[in-house]
Amino acid sequence: MKRTSGFTVIEIMAVILFLGAATVLLFVQKYNLEAATRDDKRKVAINAMYYNLEEVFFEKNGYYPSKIDSKTLRAMDPEFFTDPYGGKMNDPDSEYHYTGTDCENTNCKSYKLTADMEKEDQYVKTNRNNK
Repeated sequence: MKRTSGFTVIEIMAVILFLGAATVLLFVQKYNLEAATRDDKRKVAINAMYYNLEEVFFEKNGYYPSKIDSKTLRAMDPEFFTDPYGGKMNDPDSEYHYTGTDCENTNCKSYKLTADMEKEDQYVKTNRNNK
């Protein structure tokens, strides 16, 4: 009986199956990690807007604006008004939304600030100062 060295078809198929499963798992984990990172960036941006509205804008003016942008909240980095996919605040395709409520002209008594998340529920901040 002559012995030959090498791998059987079953061994090769097992290795290919294992490598395929590992590759799929790697890409799924990579996607989840990137989505969580984008969600964290959204939270940072919304929190920056929130604190700027509360600590700077409201303290100075005594009301909230009817809309926000880099001209309204000047103490903020303008890049925070752009979501991770490039949508600008309140654009139809943006993940960031600001709604001033109970407004007279451009002066509002309250607001709702939201970010659409990938891995979590919508992130919401509302005013803390009551007039």
